[in-house]
Amino acid sequence: MNEAIIKQLKDFSILCVEDEDGIRKRLINTLKYYFTDIYEAKSGNEAYDIYLEYKPNIIITDIQMNDGDGISLVRKIRTNDFYTKIIMLTAYSTEEYLFDLINYKIDHFILKPLNADALLEGIIQALGDEINQVIKIAQNLYLNLDKRELTFKNEHILLRKREKDFLLLLYKNKKSCISTYSQIEDKVWDNKYMSANALKTFIKDLRKKLPLDIIINIPQSGYKLK
Repeated sequence: MNEAIIKQLKDFSILCVEDEDGIRKRLINTLKYYFTDIYEAKSGNEAYDIYLEYKPNIIITDIQMNDGDGISLVRKIRTNDFYTKIIMLTAYSTEEYLFDLINYKIDHFILKPLNADALLEGIIQALGDEINQVIKIAQNLYLNLDKRELTFKNEHILLRKREKDFLLLLYKNKKSCISTYSQIEDKVWDNKYMSANALKTFIKDLRKKLPLDIIINIPQSGYKLK
């Protein structure tokens, strides 16, 4: 998972609601890797009191619990709040419990038994547009796809669309080690004719913007990230 995206999770608070002590403890231990402000509750009723006091950004709750189940908790929260992100944990893949939740804007469902990867992926999907889509291009160099800019330490570098598309293409082709001329023409030039001089000028101008020398030319083939 992208470390720049994970870093953004520190800005959010989260409430974990689970009545089984062992499961809740494992969840909390996993969440500590990503979040600073973590709250926990053993029941829906306890969770609602914590929600009212701290207003966490995200709530992860089991559906079936003693002393106030997850459905009752969600129903009370959604009476006035449709902004808090809610993720439901359930051991059931049927519609038996989901029908009661269909009108309560649940942001994500995770089936038990859950693992750390499914938990993190569910949280990121639930947050959606609230997390900037950032990818690491090189050491200390990040490409923000939403803002169309590079960040190098504390420096922000604005990019043209074609420059962003080109860097993204190089990143996606890291495993194959090369982005070919035909791929660049297709993805960056939008299938329009790309002359050799136009590409050469484009690369020269982009290199001037970059704080690091990260673009390597493969003669007669294409380009790759260093």
